[in-house]
Amino acid sequence: MEREPAAAEESGSPGRRRRRRRRRRGDGRTRVVRSNLLPPPGVEDPAAGATKGARRRRRGGAQHLADNRLNTTKYTLLSFLPKNLFEQFHRLANVYFVFIALLNFVPAVNAFQPGLALAPVLFILAVTAFKDLWEDYSRHRSDHEINHLGCLVFSREEKQYVNRFWKEIRVGDFVRLRCNEIIPADILLLSSSDPDGLCHIETANLDGETNLKRRQVVRGFSELVSEFNPLTFTSVIECEKPNNDLTRFRGCMIHDNGRKAGLYKENLLLRGCTIRNTEAVVGIVIYAGHETKALLNNSGPRYKRSQLERQMNCDVLWCVLLLICMSLFSAVGHGLWVRRYQEKKSLFDVPESDGSSLSPVTAAVYSFLTMIIVLQVLIPISLYVSIEIVKVCQVYFIHQDTELYDEETDSQLQCRALNITEDLGQIQYIFSDKTGTLTENKMVFRRCTVSGIEYSHDANAQRLARYQEADSEEEEAVPRGGSLPQRGSVGSHQSVRVMHRSQSTKSHRRTGSRAEAKRASMLSKHTAFSSPMEKDITPDPKLFEKVSECDRCLAVARHQEHPLAHLSPELSDVFDFFIALTICNTVVVTSPDQPRQKVRVRFEVKSPVKTIEDFLRRFSPSRLTSGCSSIGNLATSKAAHKSGSNFLSTLPNDSTLFKLEERLGQPAAAISSNGYSSGAASWAPEHTAQEQKLELEQEQEQEQERELRYEAESPDEAALVYAARAYNCTLVDRLHDQVSVELPHLGRLTFELLHTLGFDSIRKRMSVVIRHPLTDEINVYTKGADSVVMDLLLPCSSDDARGRHQKKIRSKTQNYLNLYAVEGLRTLCIAKRVLSEEEYACWLQSHLEAESSLDNREELLFQSAIRLETNLHLLGATGIEDRLQDGVPETIAKLRQAGLQIWVLTGDKQETAINIAYACKLLDHDEEVITLNAESQEACAALLDQCLHYVQSRIPCSTPEKTAGNVSVGFSPLCPPSTSTTSGPSLSLVIDGRSLAYALEKNLEDKFLFLAKQCRSVLCCRSTPLQKSMVVKLVRSKLKAMTLAIGDGANDVSMIQVADVGVGISGQEGMQAVMASDFAVPRFRYLERLLIVHGHWCYSRLANMVLYFFYKNTMFVGLLFWFQFYCGFSASAMIDQWYLIFFNLLFSSLPQLVTGVLDKDVPAEVLLTEPQLYKSGQNMEEYRPRTFWLNMADAAFQSLVCFFIPYLAYYDSDTDVFTWGTPITAIALFTFLLHLGIETKTWVRAVGMIPGSADAAGPTLPGRFHDI
Repeated sequence: MEREPAAAEESGSPGRRRRRRRRRRGDGRTRVVRSNLLPPPGVEDPAAGATKGARRRRRGGAQHLADNRLNTTKYTLLSFLPKNLFEQFHRLANVYFVFIALLNFVPAVNAFQPGLALAPVLFILAVTAFKDLWEDYSRHRSDHEINHLGCLVFSREEKQYVNRFWKEIRVGDFVRLRCNEIIPADILLLSSSDPDGLCHIETANLDGETNLKRRQVVRGFSELVSEFNPLTFTSVIECEKPNNDLTRFRGCMIHDNGRKAGLYKENLLLRGCTIRNTEAVVGIVIYAGHETKALLNNSGPRYKRSQLERQMNCDVLWCVLLLICMSLFSAVGHGLWVRRYQEKKSLFDVPESDGSSLSPVTAAVYSFLTMIIVLQVLIPISLYVSIEIVKVCQVYFIHQDTELYDEETDSQLQCRALNITEDLGQIQYIFSDKTGTLTENKMVFRRCTVSGIEYSHDANAQRLARYQEADSEEEEAVPRGGSLPQRGSVGSHQSVRVMHRSQSTKSHRRTGSRAEAKRASMLSKHTAFSSPMEKDITPDPKLFEKVSECDRCLAVARHQEHPLAHLSPELSDVFDFFIALTICNTVVVTSPDQPRQKVRVRFEVKSPVKTIEDFLRRFSPSRLTSGCSSIGNLATSKAAHKSGSNFLSTLPNDSTLFKLEERLGQPAAAISSNGYSSGAASWAPEHTAQEQKLELEQEQEQEQERELRYEAESPDEAALVYAARAYNCTLVDRLHDQVSVELPHLGRLTFELLHTLGFDSIRKRMSVVIRHPLTDEINVYTKGADSVVMDLLLPCSSDDARGRHQKKIRSKTQNYLNLYAVEGLRTLCIAKRVLSEEEYACWLQSHLEAESSLDNREELLFQSAIRLETNLHLLGATGIEDRLQDGVPETIAKLRQAGLQIWVLTGDKQETAINIAYACKLLDHDEEVITLNAESQEACAALLDQCLHYVQSRIPCSTPEKTAGNVSVGFSPLCPPSTSTTSGPSLSLVIDGRSLAYALEKNLEDKFLFLAKQCRSVLCCRSTPLQKSMVVKLVRSKLKAMTLAIGDGANDVSMIQVADVGVGISGQEGMQAVMASDFAVPRFRYLERLLIVHGHWCYSRLANMVLYFFYKNTMFVGLLFWFQFYCGFSASAMIDQWYLIFFNLLFSSLPQLVTGVLDKDVPAEVLLTEPQLYKSGQNMEEYRPRTFWLNMADAAFQSLVCFFIPYLAYYDSDTDVFTWGTPITAIALFTFLLHLGIETKTWVRAVGMIPGSADAAGPTLPGRFHDI
């Protein structure tokens, strides 16, 4: 129940009035929600124990109930007709034709029967209205289905949960949800069956992500021992007004004693999500119906106007002007004719009732209006409807293209904007993300450095190579159909002068295949980022031995006072490094025996002692043969959980693991503590006998049943957790206040999780604050980008040996980071900080204040994290490989041949981005690369000037304009990049994020854009989402170019929305980019066919269809106009009015619809092998102003021929006017069809329908012919 507090109108001191004004302003920004189970306002509260403050909060004020009814329909039975007509009359063409039809009802100027003149426009309006009515009825049925879903709501009368429809839920109601139920409204989580107050939700309906998200019961309610009773809930909730921000929820809960508890997004269950891994939850409704965040984000389909449509609207205005000129010419001619034959009017004109006749001026005015009616055909009434029909059909055939179907992901192209298909054929600039768009976004742990020592993981590299070999063999055995050229090696054209680049190029080739995708789907089912390539990591032997040594030493020394002191500094760093990899994340641990069901309960380990009973219970025969995860089968009650029952794990005695190890020839060290193989254990040699293969597969299936699942929010997190698992440092449980890690000898360590400081794009790092179980110290583990973490390290002194050693480690680590970046690996730094109790208490006080703040909470939490993440101790760094998608280099090469400029905007560091750019052939080794790295705006301006002078010296013929500030610009929207005019190698531009921020300033953006325009490729590194959208907007507005943005993640949404055409990739980062896009493709390589083939076809078809419409109507109107010279410009017509009215609607509408949908000027095979043909759309060769006027002149000439040939044939005969007009109509209609036949490029002929028809049905018109 929502209550808007009302301020009492009472006098008081100025200070009190100011406080009331501030309170009213605060009430305007917040919402107050209380339980609907409390007595209504004004009714005496029977709760005797209620405090005065609680009673005051329950009294007074008008009550506002917000229901949960969903209503997305636009019309009702009464409002449909007026509202739909009002919407249709927003289209000026409809207003124009209704005006013409109504004008025909005026007797003095009418040209046709009034009812007949209304027929075409009524038909168009009726068809559109029927379409809108059907769509609205579909929405009504969907709303009815959703509104009548059931859920459990607590009833005050029955004092229990009762079934109610979704539409009956109100703000303030208590709702009980069970596992796998969909959340009906935005609900604040107050109780969970999970003993730790956790609830897992799946947000696939909201953002497309299938990995689980964790939600937490409001602080103070998770400690309740008994079941939550809604009747005892008397607290008041203050939160923000309804908004569409899915990533934020701010508020506080005020209890009866005045104590406040902060509310966060982790406490809110959003409508449309699904409860997973939790038996039951209870919450209070905060937002309902159209106030929920999901519905506030549902803005419906996007409407864009294509460039061709804008040009067409301009030409329609020219037709209107031409119509007015023709009617005005006829009116003047008629006035002069009447004036000249004034005395003979009685021979041809009917006088008025009083015997008078019209004056020449009045007759001219009437003639003008009548000519408007007669020549109305010049404005094509069916053009807009025909274009909509053609676009829908084009989208249908694009969907049916099997070449755009991806078998690996079982997905195909999606078209979310029906009205810009032709823009696909006019794109000039492509702006692409890198991670997940050009690459697979399958993060594979490749190598690492710990304490200044690098571990190359050669065996892991060989494992990845085996994936590539298996894929290549499969591709050779099953060649892909289609007309694409043979895909050669990426490194085949690379220069020898840069050895590390040419050697690392092949490692970025996509190694996933259909077989791997099927294997991954079988193994991971619903789990994201869990393909065998990502999971099965082969450890480095040297590092594995060090981790094992740490485990053994700590197992012996754990009972001593300082266990970690028994480790050398290097081993201590190794231990902390893998602990950080395991717990510094938000990974959710689940078991696969019951997918998406509640299978995990909390258990805690703080003692090394294991009882005999626990040991026997753990390794009883029933548990060994159950085939389920030992973690999932452990069950403790809430009371046992609170008392701190202790369990410890050891290596399971499973003989099948050792059989598997012997068959695969893997060392024993590769077998992890939880009983699954880490490394290449899932691969069997090809020469293995059939029965051994079957037995091995069965054993693998058993292992997979016992294996834990990691539900990660990003592939980076999953890769690091799997890497730690490969070293027997296994994440086995995660709760809101603790994380459990298991090692072979040390057993299970349970870290108390004090705080999680999540990742954000500004800090570029995340941290966890934990209490170490071995030392009882408070540690901060941080992982993040090396560009920020290296600056946060504790300063080292050169005076002592330890400081010099730390400096040496940092220097070595930085060198390895540079090496990883050159090899194209994604790098992360891992660091640690130990806090004293005093430091933690001081920081905690300010952090809690930031958490409980309603105003500016995000900024306060950001500053709190900054204060904590300082004086860090460097542990090491990781290199994660993200592989190129299949076909990316070839696709980029083809798009370049088509005249497209490709810019890559990525958040990766510069070295990594450059290496990927070379691998995908965005950069070539024979190019000159201009690198812009500036530390200040002045330095950036100087660098830009220097680069501009160099570029202009290479282009002596360039004469850029001089603008204010001596900025050289030479923008020409339709010109291709000037690389062809340059002497010497082509240029490419690489710029980092800081320099890009300076370059996008108003005083430097023109220089930057002119420099980028002269380059063949542009690579923007370390760019933020805002910078991506600013770059796209700059090119679009300054160069007047058609832009396309493609990405796969939420950080690409702003760029996708700013571009003329937005393309989303349904990848591993959810569906945010897809939902914001106009088109969605499974892989980057499908962009080639979408643009070069379908884009070219759509533009060519629509351009020719629009021109044909103008030609056809102008020619037909010309016939009527030439007749005016022989009838005294009296607005008479020699064509029957039925032909005039239904000419556009019936006689000439279908043929151009067929050609607009099916015609192909060039076959797909030719377009793919000759991408240069795409430039015709970029240059608007088929539809431009010059083409339009030539088309109009041709129509005028053909109308002269079609008019005067029958005129001369019937000259001086006694044929009546309609007998003469009908052949003219027939000749014109035949000419239209002949003209369309000549313009049609694709013809088919029927074969086999009639014996011998293959020879008899030969082509008689030019064009391409196909047999059907």
